[in-house]
Amino acid sequence: MHLILASKSPRREELLRRAGFTFETRSSHIDEIRQAGEPAEEFTCRIARDKAQAVAAFAQPGDLVLGADTVVTVDRQILGKPAGPDDAARMLRHLAGRTHRVITGVCLVLVPDRVEALKPEVTLVTVVPLDEQEIQDYVKSGEPMDKAGAYAIQGLASKFVARIEGSYSNVVGLPIHLVYEILKPFLDDRP
Repeated sequence: MHLILASKSPRREELLRRAGFTFETRSSHIDEIRQAGEPAEEFTCRIARDKAQAVAAFAQPGDLVLGADTVVTVDRQILGKPAGPDDAARMLRHLAGRTHRVITGVCLVLVPDRVEALKPEVTLVTVVPLDEQEIQDYVKSGEPMDKAGAYAIQGLASKFVARIEGSYSNVVGLPIHLVYEILKPFLDDRP
């Protein structure tokens, strides 16, 4: 099995490596634009599929391409990566003292074009109340800038997370148990 991760996310790479997967990474360079009225689960799955298929177009027959996309939702609003420090602070104010959903769409494509799996994973995350100084200090750290929802649960923001319900690795950016589930048929040599 030759596995390709359709991502340049260091967090996704680290999660896959720690779980024992051997793979290479290739960036997909697709537009991640939500369609009007598109539910978050459908959006993340569509983007994950688009990423996987874009990379699959340049892969060898028989290769497996794994695509993923993660968003944060609260009050039916999707919070992607912040556009800048002010946007990051706005997102953190919106999440403070509340529970939100982290959704990752995962897609596995068997090259040339067979979609083997397309599934979303949802985790609930509760953030403690934050004052303005905590928000500004965190934004100044730079950590929120390339993270969906403007925080990294595995980093400095870990002190802001009161509870999670579901997959921790999903909140980091890739639900490893789901990846293993969809890859398992390709790893299993038994008849």
